Amino acid sequence: MAAAPSEPAAPRWRPRKRLWTLLGFAVVGTLGLGAVSAWRRDHALLINATDSLPNWAFLINLKQVPARGDLVFFDPPSNDLVRRHFGAKPQMFGKLAYGMPGDVVAHAGATVTINGKPVGRMKSLTRLGEKLTPGGVGPVPQGCLYVGTPHPDGFDSRYAEIGFVCRHQFVGVGEPIL
Repeated sequence: MAAAPSEPAAPRWRPRKRLWTLLGFAVVGTLGLGAVSAWRRDHALLINATDSLPNWAFLINLKQVPARGDLVFFDPPSNDLVRRHFGAKPQMFGKLAYGMPGDVVAHAGATVTINGKPVGRMKSLTRLGEKLTPGGVGPVPQGCLYVGTPHPDGFDSRYAEIGFVCRHQFVGVGEPIL
């Protein structure tokens, strides 16, 4: 009896090619997840709930050192006025860095100046009728910033209840995305 024709053997390279392909996807996936994780450690997304800034969504770089003109996000100080207006655990604030360490803050009536340039006007009362205290004058201390906003009702360094924002309060520097 004649032997039945045997089937051709499967090429040996196919299983190896699949193995290398899977291994390649695993390596690329691991590197990709690691990069996303590292990016996430250094960044945050914030939705703005107030009208003191013109944008409503910000990408915050948690590692960037603030410079003049940057949008700085920080934890507000804990005091009675902040608690009454923003709650016991207020969200971080976002303001522009107007004054850097060594810049000189002065008041000329209700006008606040930094190095002689007007940056804002103070009000005597909050929108709810509570007394506001004028912020500090003199040089901005090392490790601190004078922060503000062009909004006339902005609650910022013009008032002692916020004051200079110092390094321990910094969260990061933001970039508007929407």
